[in-house]
Amino acid sequence: MKRCFLYVLVCMFLFSFHFISIAEDPLVEADALFEKGEITNITPILESIPLYIKAVEANPDSYEANWKCARAHREYADHALEGEHEGWKDICKEYGKKGMEYAEKAQELEPEKIEGHYYFGLSAGTYSDGVSILKALREGLKGSTQDAFYEAYDIDKMYDIGGPMLAIARFWHQLPFPFRNKRRSQRYFEERHEYFPDDPEGLVYYAELLIDRGKKKAAKPLLEKAIAGDEPYFSKWAERLLEDL
Repeated sequence: MKRCFLYVLVCMFLFSFHFISIAEDPLVEADALFEKGEITNITPILESIPLYIKAVEANPDSYEANWKCARAHREYADHALEGEHEGWKDICKEYGKKGMEYAEKAQELEPEKIEGHYYFGLSAGTYSDGVSILKALREGLKGSTQDAFYEAYDIDKMYDIGGPMLAIARFWHQLPFPFRNKRRSQRYFEERHEYFPDDPEGLVYYAELLIDRGKKKAAKPLLEKAIAGDEPYFSKWAERLLEDL
């Protein structure tokens, strides 16, 4: 009976210790906060960032901690942009740059995995939203961003609802002359559209390219579908483009 009682006590202690360890794990806490964030409420994402940083500091060689820290920085800045928050350009500049740093570390740690490459490219794009594409190009970011997106594409083009396909398509369209390549951009937009024909973000970006290529008739149904979508930011964008057709 005594042994049974001691066994129960030991089990309870181990369970309690395990539970406390999980509760105090900054990565677990950060993930829980991050998941609560959205464009209309970016505070949880912002609050997750110090916890991700804490997780990285506790284990600098953790691939997961580094790429998730990069993701949180980038998502916070991107939501600030889409929500047109005060000072969004400065936010994009600061958090986009930090996102690149953490993503670059993740790339170094496990280059065969997608997240480090993908979030490096996205963070670089967010950084350029803050400082301008021309400044980002002067800083030499074209090559590293391009490489990151293509690495992500080769590893898993379907990741994040076809994010690598969309990123490459947008990348080639947004570059200034003489780097812009509209045909290449359209090829990746078409590929991504086959898999995800209803995504408002993809519809708007694809339509914008088609308009730029003089294909307004083909762009119209894409914009109409984006307007009927469930993402207000891209619905409004589609409305503006449709009005100008």
